[in-house]
Parts: sequence; structure tokens; C-alpha cells
Amino acid sequence: MMAYMIPEVIRTSATAGERLVFRTLKTYLAEDYVVYYEPEIAGDRPDFVIIGPDLGLLVLDVKDYTRSSLFQIGVDEWQIHSSAGRMEVVDNPYKLARDKSRHIARQLKDDPQLAVQREGQAGMLKFACGHGTVFTRMELEDFERLSLCDVISPSFVLCRDEIDADREGFSADLLIEKIHGMFTDWSRKRVMLTLTDMQSIRSHLHPEVRLSTEYRPLGDEQDQLLLSLHQIEAMNVQQELAAMLLSVDGSAAAGIGSQSLMLVNRAKIMAKLHPEWKILILSRSHTISGSLVKMVDELMKEPEDLFDWVMLEEQKGDMKRKHNVEVYYFHEWLSKALNIREAGITGLIEKLESREAILPAYDAILIDKGEQFDREWIKLLNQLLIPGKAAGSSDNKESSRILSVNYRNTAQIVQFAWRFYQQHSLPGNKLQEGAIDGVTLIPPHSTRRKGPEPAILRCRNLQEELEAVVKRIQYLHTERKVPYGEMAILYRVKNNYYSSYIDLIRKELRRQGFPFHWLSDEGNAGAIQTSGDSSDAIVISSVDDARGNDYRAVFLVNTENMPYALEEAEERETAKFYMALTRALDWLFISYSGDSRFTLYLDEIQQQRKEKKPAAKKMG
Repeated sequence: MMAYMIPEVIRTSATAGERLVFRTLKTYLAEDYVVYYEPEIAGDRPDFVIIGPDLGLLVLDVKDYTRSSLFQIGVDEWQIHSSAGRMEVVDNPYKLARDKSRHIARQLKDDPQLAVQREGQAGMLKFACGHGTVFTRMELEDFERLSLCDVISPSFVLCRDEIDADREGFSADLLIEKIHGMFTDWSRKRVMLTLTDMQSIRSHLHPEVRLSTEYRPLGDEQDQLLLSLHQIEAMNVQQELAAMLLSVDGSAAAGIGSQSLMLVNRAKIMAKLHPEWKILILSRSHTISGSLVKMVDELMKEPEDLFDWVMLEEQKGDMKRKHNVEVYYFHEWLSKALNIREAGITGLIEKLESREAILPAYDAILIDKGEQFDREWIKLLNQLLIPGKAAGSSDNKESSRILSVNYRNTAQIVQFAWRFYQQHSLPGNKLQEGAIDGVTLIPPHSTRRKGPEPAILRCRNLQEELEAVVKRIQYLHTERKVPYGEMAILYRVKNNYYSSYIDLIRKELRRQGFPFHWLSDEGNAGAIQTSGDSSDAIVISSVDDARGNDYRAVFLVNTENMPYALEEAEERETAKFYMALTRALDWLFISYSGDSRFTLYLDEIQQQRKEKKPAAKKMG
């Protein structure tokens, strides 16, 4: 995670320039900065509003003017050739950004939390409001050649080569320095915004909510989602073990993780128990879908017992698939099964709700990587569920469950993570944003595999945390022969306005001579930055990027940044923390040097452990 963006992903209709600015601000601003794209405040809608603890508030107006589109420039107005080929008169972009900044300031100064009162003076904001213009299709050279500096001070302008990381000479440090210089009033001492101040500012900014596949609040952080209106009994131990042990040809499982394998195995067991059911498996990835199809075909051919084997032998002549499981990636399913595109989902849901459409129906729908599915997608899928015969009443609500039976982690890690989730989730373990009614978590079964209790350590600062981490890494690698590549250091926040946590982590590992990979989000390409032997290196990863990965040892550091202060939906943070804990297969180490709701809970666990130790000795 980088700067906190609202919305999380920019809308598809945004201009190429706006998308570039969005990506650059997200990547290079500190993680305790909040960036709004097109927020609405008192009828005004600036392109970007940036809020930072050491910055204040900054409005950026984005223009895609080119050299050829400018006809005449002035202090107040410009004449431009529009994309339609007409001559238009527009406000000087600097003046436009300044007016929007002042408009926001007038709205905010009425808030007692944000204003200071002085004798004989009207209330004024305790922090600075700045403004600037971004020319996404002009270089600095163009700006100077066209003499735009005569009507706009260069201090309030960002050009293409200053915001495009792909351009030679781009500097993140110079970008941030320039953003901090886009203020006209330097007479007052710069005030550091508190978290309360930033929350007050945010309460005045109301971004337009666009429901699309690109902008959606995350719901749960689980890997698999099962939708069905039938009363589906939990698998017994033998069935669960069968689901884990069913053999699969290596080619069928190519590109498939253990969670997807479990989903397919569950589909097979469900299909065998209910051959009359119509079962659907969906994924978001075309590649994963192809592998799932092969895997389902292979698994459905495998006999459960001698009787099943005899039946399959008799059907060998029929090469067609004869099972009740369909597999698609979501958009393929939309096209082939419903004959629509994604844009038609909302209208189709309305028709289904008013009983104006008849579509294929399913007894059970299993979704791989359910957290990647848009809320509207889930809503559509729920409309296509066949009511269960065992429901018993016509008003039975949708019964959807998250599959989270655990076989990977030790019993100690599973129990520790589940206890945390129970303590911090919403009442009744209901999931919050983006979830459908009735979605609940199934408590994971304990595993037979035992291991040490997760270690908890409160430190004075991050450096002390890292010193403890490297000692344990050295021990595991030297004494327990754990490869570096099977250990990971996870963090929630990469940096803030005054410190880079990731730099401290890398510096300490380099000091110890440990090889490492840093899984970085930069450029949204999942780039890997390495140091040392890349074949066996410690993984450094954000909590978000660790999703779907497992490590024998996990070190969760700087934990006081969870729940993340800027995240308003704390249930999401609870799910993220639960997910981070369960990335550890054998050893889990949690450290922190500050206070949060989660770390205070960890303090309580530590205190309980200390109180139990003397009692255990007396009993002996």
C-alpha cells in the first residue's frame, strides 16, 4: 500500500492524464497521505485533493493541453483549440486551481476542529491550503518555450517529465519537494495535522461513489466463497482429508495454488454427494479458469471406491464430460451462459428482481479468490441460486459461507488467529463492506500438526524490533535449517511523512548480510527488488502482497499500524490481520513499538501468558 487513495482505483472514463497523476501520487506520496480524486464539496469538484500531516491541503487541477492546443494565454483567460476543433475561452488553470482551493478553505474554516480564533479576526484555518496545475501532455521545455511562466509561476506547475516515472530524469524527491512548495501563504508557521484533524477534513469531502468493477470496497479477505441456498453440511473429517489427499496430475494443477485445489476437491465431493445438483465454479482469471477445467475433469474421473471404478470403466467409451460441475472465468460465463456483457449486470439484476427474466440456476456456486469479485457480481450470482429443499420456509435468507478449513498452519497459529478474529470481528462474525447478507466465517478446524506458540514482542522502536527479528532469522536458518526463502517479513505500512519503514528493514538486513527480495507494488507490476542470492532470499512484503503465499516463518513488524488509522472500515483491517497471521506455517513472530487496538490486545495475550506460567509450575 502507498498513499491512501479515494476511490481506490480511478474510474475508466478518467483521462489518460488523470490516470497518470493518480498512479504517480499513489506510488510516491507517503502512506499517511490521503488523496481524493474528484471529491465533491459544496457543489465544487476539483480534480485532486491531497491531505498530508506535514503538508496541509493541496488542490491539483489537471489539464491535457498540448503546445498546439494553446492559441492565446493571459493572466485570467486562455484561448484554446478544443478537441472538437472549436476555439474556446477557458480560465487560466492556475486561477482555476486557486479558486477551488479557496472555496474548500472557506468551507473548512467553519469547522471548530480546523480553525483558530484570534482577537479581532475571523476564524482562519490552522493549516495551509495550496494549489497547483498539472500539464500532463507538456514537458518543462514546452512550458518555458511557450512563455507560460509569464502567466503561471513555475513553482505551481507540474509537467509531464515531473510526474511520469518512465521519463528520464524523473525524481520522486523533486516531485515531493515541488508539491510542498505549492503554497502562497508562508507567513504562518506550518502546523502538523493530527489524525483527528485529517478525519475532520475528510468528513467534508464526499467523493462520488461509482459502482464498477474498478471501484469497490473490499469485503472479506478470504480465498474462497461458497454460495448456496441448500443446507450444506460441513464435511466430516474423512471427507476433508480426502479433499486434501486426492491426487491430481501435475499438468492439471499447473498455476493452481493450494486454496484453489481445495475448492476443486470440495466441488468434486459435493458433486458426488448430490449428483442431481448443478454446480458452478467461477474465477476472475482466464488462465486459472483453464487450469481449473483440467483439474475438475481429472478429479471427476478418479474413482472413490471399487463400485465407482466399475461404473467409470463402463463409461470409458463416452469421451464427453458427464459430470455436474461447470467451470468458467466470470466474463466468459456472462457471455456464454447469460449472453450479456458486464455493463448489463445492473439492468439484468433489476429484471431478475422484478421477475422479468429467466436465467440458468445453480444449486451451488464456488468462487475462487472471492475477494476479487465485485459486489454487483456477487449480487447477480445470488439471484441465480436454486432454493434448498431443506430450507423449510419460503422466507429463508441466502446462506453463504466462507470456506476456511485449515490444514496448512500449526494448531497454535490457527487457534491464535481465530481467537483474534473472534475478538475483533463484527458481532456474530458478520463481514461488513461489500459482503452479501448471511455471509459468515466457518471456524477453521484445528490441525494435528503442532508447533510453538506465536511469539509477541513489544519494543521501544522499529530498530529494536528488527534487531530481534534478525536474531530469530539467524537461529532458524542456522539451527533449524530453514532456508531464507521460506521466511518473510510482513509490514502494513511502507512509510509515513517522516520515516521510511521499508528502508529501515532493508538496511538492517543488508547490515546482517542477509539476502532478501522486496515484493514492491511500484508501477502496479509486482516488481521484485533483490539483494544477495535471489535463489534463496528472505521475502519482504506488505500484508496485502502476502496474500495467497505461505512461509514457514513469518515476522509481522510495525504492527501498531494495524488497524490502519486512515482505514475507516476496521473490519477490513481485522480480516487483513487474520490473513497475515495465517501466512505462517510453523513460526509466527509479531512485534510492535506503539499502541493500537490490535497491539493492546496482544499486550493482554502476553500478560495472560505470564500469569499462567507460575500456576503451571506449582501444579508440577
